[in-house]
Amino acid sequence: MNATVLGASAGAVLALTWIVLGFWAFVLVAVAMLIGAAVGRVIDGRLDLRAVAAAFRGRRSSS
Repeated sequence: MNATVLGASAGAVLALTWIVLGFWAFVLVAVAMLIGAAVGRVIDGRLDLRAVAAAFRGRRSSS
């Protein structure tokens, strides 16, 4: 599945959630999708949580 299909699917899920369940359910689903994507990146090894934490603490930057 390519990024376009995945993005369109995510948009459809969010739009249907908003239409059927309302704004706050939409927000909850969007946050859950973001957390799920972050967990997936950590599992795949594409996201280093130590580097993210260090960047938030100001100890390291990407430049």
